[in-house]
Amino acid sequence: MYEYLNGLITVLAPKFIVVEVGGIGYRVIVGNPYAFEQNEQVKVYIEQILRQDEETLYGFKTASEKQLFEQLLAVSGIGPKSALAILANSDHTGLIQAIVSGDVNYLVKFPGIGKKTAQQIVLDLQNNLAKLPFDFDNIAGIEKPSPSNNKELDDALEALKALGYSARDVDKVAKKLIALEGLDTAGYVSAGLKLFN
Repeated sequence: MYEYLNGLITVLAPKFIVVEVGGIGYRVIVGNPYAFEQNEQVKVYIEQILRQDEETLYGFKTASEKQLFEQLLAVSGIGPKSALAILANSDHTGLIQAIVSGDVNYLVKFPGIGKKTAQQIVLDLQNNLAKLPFDFDNIAGIEKPSPSNNKELDDALEALKALGYSARDVDKVAKKLIALEGLDTAGYVSAGLKLFN
C-alpha cells in the first residue's frame, strides 16, 4: 500500500498526472490536475484502490485531504470518482461547513451526489471532521479540536476503526476506556476488543 510519492510531474492530463519516481512513471488520478505544474517536484499523498479488473492510484496535495477522501469513501453510496469530485476544489471550507451545519443543498451540487447521499454524508461525517488536521480557526461552526491528553487511547480508537468497527460503536467503547488509566496502545486495543465481545 502506498502512502505518498516523491517525484517529478512529467505529464498533466485532464484526469490525471504522471509522477516519475526512480525512473518509473506512476499514473495518479487527481481532482484537479492543473493545481500541479509540469516538471514540478512534488510529494503526492496516495490512496490505492484495488478492484477485480484494475488498480488505481488517487492523489492528494495534503495528508488531510487524503484523510477526508477516505472518510467520504466510507459513506454508503460514494465511490472514488464522486469523492474526488467533491474534493476537486482545493478550499474545503465550504464542504466542511456544509457537513457540520447539515446543508444538504450545498452537497447535492457535486456530480453524482443526490439528496439521499448528501444526507448520508452529513450523518456519517458530522462528528468525525474535528479529528482531521485542518485549520479550523477560520471555519464557522467547528470548534478547533483540543490536543488529546491520551495519545495511546486515541491511537487505539483509530486502530479499532481500522479493524472495521463503526465510529459510533467505537465512541461508545471510548467512554469506558477513558476510565482505564496507564495502559499502552496495545492494552487499550485489547480492552476495547473485550468490550465488543
